[in-house]
Amino acid sequence: MSLVVGVDIGNSTTEACATLVGEHGEMTFLSGALGGTTGVKGTVENVSGVVEVVRRALAAAGRDPADLAAVLVNEATPVISGLAMETITETIITESTMIGHNPDTPGGAGLGVGTTVAFAGLPDCAAGSAVICVVGAGVDFEDAAAGINAATLRGVRVTGVVAHADDANLIANRLREPVPVVDEVTLVDRVPLGMRAAVEVAEQGRTIRTLSNVYGIATVFELDPEQTRLIAPVARALVGNRSAVVVRTPAGDIADRRIPAGTLTLIGEQTKRSVEMDAGAAEIMDTLRRVRPLVDAAGEPGTHVGGMLARVRDTMSELTEMPVDGVRIQDVLAVDTFVPQRITGGLAGEFALESAVALAAMVRTSKGPMELLAERLRAALGCEVLIGGVEADMALLGALTTPGTDRPLAILDLGGGSTDAAVSSGDGAHSVHLAGAGDLVTNLIDSELGLDNLELAEEIKKFPLAKAESFFHIRMEDGTARFFQEPLPADAFARVLVLTDAGMHPIPTRHGVEKIREVRRSAKHRVFVVNALRALEQVAPGGDIRHLGFVVVLGGSALDFEIPDMISEAVAAFGVVSGTGNVRGTEGPRNAVATGLVVSHAAARAVMERALHIPR
Repeated sequence: MSLVVGVDIGNSTTEACATLVGEHGEMTFLSGALGGTTGVKGTVENVSGVVEVVRRALAAAGRDPADLAAVLVNEATPVISGLAMETITETIITESTMIGHNPDTPGGAGLGVGTTVAFAGLPDCAAGSAVICVVGAGVDFEDAAAGINAATLRGVRVTGVVAHADDANLIANRLREPVPVVDEVTLVDRVPLGMRAAVEVAEQGRTIRTLSNVYGIATVFELDPEQTRLIAPVARALVGNRSAVVVRTPAGDIADRRIPAGTLTLIGEQTKRSVEMDAGAAEIMDTLRRVRPLVDAAGEPGTHVGGMLARVRDTMSELTEMPVDGVRIQDVLAVDTFVPQRITGGLAGEFALESAVALAAMVRTSKGPMELLAERLRAALGCEVLIGGVEADMALLGALTTPGTDRPLAILDLGGGSTDAAVSSGDGAHSVHLAGAGDLVTNLIDSELGLDNLELAEEIKKFPLAKAESFFHIRMEDGTARFFQEPLPADAFARVLVLTDAGMHPIPTRHGVEKIREVRRSAKHRVFVVNALRALEQVAPGGDIRHLGFVVVLGGSALDFEIPDMISEAVAAFGVVSGTGNVRGTEGPRNAVATGLVVSHAAARAVMERALHIPR
């Protein structure tokens, strides 16, 4: 019996399967191991991660590394999810002002309309005039309230206040007549004076209604139809805010400008087509279907998409020591999304959710990098290192060790950077390797929630949510309550939490549980479900998913608490049975490729043994 270890080098994790293989192909599975992938998949940076996971597997099996006969590694295609989120629209405000930054504690409530006046200019205002008081930096809240009250007693109608400091409630609570107060306006000195303006603050738990409605703004400022069309981006940017200020200048120019995101050229074996990025994900993916199979892709020089694909090629060239012109884009996945963008012309760091397209690209390289990796592993482990077959085909062999499965069988291997599919039938195995998986979902969640924290976005992707309703109980996202004997951490109270294996972590966002859950599920559907269907379509006989009987879901993402159910629901419409794999009856959806490498090696050894004993 020979001791071999199959190793699956993934985008995020590296898995191993230690096995004894007999001369006639008989196998005795000993142990498995899991570790993090070091470096980019399929490059020499993987060496330390592979060595570590091989040693863990041997230690778990109680075997001496000196007895190791061979290590089997998969054909690890390097995947660079060169993610580009290119905005299609951008809100730009020129010679006009819009403030809608949602301070935590605006003061007062209601809508106030008037002419902007500096606090120092209040004594000069005529009785009966309607004004919006602009309180600059350095003005104490008590002085501000006293000055506004004095103006009110003289007959000046102060209808709203815009303040620099975090003083909204301190000012509002001291006013004789309550008015809406918006504070934390960092660029208050740039608020134009002597201009017609509107201030709106909603009650707690509510959002503004007038200034987030284009026709509400048109009513306030008496706009004509053409001006109303131009003001639409401002109204859109204020949707969901609790407070807002809009100031209109006579020479104002408010426009929704198209950003040249660039042209993506998709090159197939038979044809080549180009598509504008701002046409959206559906058009990009439809164009991809018309050129399949994809040979390469290129972006328009000088544009965002051109830069993204160039960076992907440069990165892979550096990592694999290949010439840039030898790197090919094997697949792309486009997803419609929203990206928080700073509004040009805003005065308080305002952001608006702008339409965008996220593009993940997967790189195809030669076997040169894998040969170099195998050479380094031979030196590090002191044994033979063999490069096995295509990753999806190996996953298929591993999936067949799941109890209750048999051919014909289809698998979906959901990883961090790619989605693999394969079908085993009477005429052999057919596989496909597609861009886009868990890493893309994490990026979508991070972007659409405006977190700027990929680690937190990863937790939101993997774990359920809850809301802390008291110091002793939380409300789960499914509506059920969970109680605790000890008080919750102070920073968790009244916050949305993600319930990780390491404990509950507050999410620093104003979004509620429903919104975060919607973003999470939508991102998973747009990536995993869409990719699962297009992968199965490419490997199914005749391109018809209905010809598939059984689908086994594998990979790290198959451990997700939502994704397998989403895929099962999607393929059920085609009469296909889908479920999460249980490799070797013990490993769950993990270790399929590593196990498949061993199965393939054992089968090849059995064939060789039979050939050696054929009578001559």
